[in-house]
Amino acid sequence: MQAVVILLSTGVLAGLAIALVVKFFGVQSDPLLEEVAALTPGANCGGCGYAGCAAYADAMVSGEAKPGLCPAMSEDNVKKISALLGVTSEVRVRKVAVICCRGDDDMATRQAFYNGINNCRDAMQVAAGAKTCTYGCLGLGACARACPYGAIEITSKRLAVVHPELCVGCGKCVQTCPKKLIKLVPASAPLHVLCSSPEKGVTKRKACKAACIGCQKCVKAAGEGQIRMNGFLAVINYGDPPSAEIASSCPTGALSASIAGTEQSGPENEVINA
Repeated sequence: MQAVVILLSTGVLAGLAIALVVKFFGVQSDPLLEEVAALTPGANCGGCGYAGCAAYADAMVSGEAKPGLCPAMSEDNVKKISALLGVTSEVRVRKVAVICCRGDDDMATRQAFYNGINNCRDAMQVAAGAKTCTYGCLGLGACARACPYGAIEITSKRLAVVHPELCVGCGKCVQTCPKKLIKLVPASAPLHVLCSSPEKGVTKRKACKAACIGCQKCVKAAGEGQIRMNGFLAVINYGDPPSAEIASSCPTGALSASIAGTEQSGPENEVINA
């Protein structure tokens, strides 16, 4: 009986101690912060520039950041947060990822066959990868695994492709690609140069049939300032892009109206999970 009394007394004292600690040292929750945090997507992708959704919510409530920076947040939730905070949101231009390479197994030649760790960064340490073009997509799926929205897949011919309808432009893939092949572009852009090699046209053509050879036919077909040459590589002016029709001026298909730059269905180019 004495042991029971001691245990009960200890429990009561411990409960009182906890109550006192919470009363005097506990941090009161902020109802506004909780409301704002509940309206974030919870993806923690970092596309807003903060460590995660909780950090972004805290920055919005404190006035450090404005609503609208999160690429995954719906317009409706941006408006709700703006109303809660009494602020205007950032003007948002939807962006999607584009992989600047068309060098799949049909287009690009190989200097070797890689049989190591299935990771792009590790493969790049071995002679810059198996492809003859050392600037091309390795097709090992690091970007696909990094994407929290399942917007990137790897084709059976070892090329990463983006599904723009799933991409929110968080930028995870951009940070992950060791070749720096991926960039975020306006979702409304009608054309993309799907090549990243700065080499001369003759050298690129030997390594990949889909390379930009620097012929400048697209520059002549486009309006003034819409496409420029950076050495031997064409560059789209996304602020004033050319129409999709001039893609036909490219003799290699490096200039494409498709973000993927390749058919994503059919038995000959089946899309598979990374």
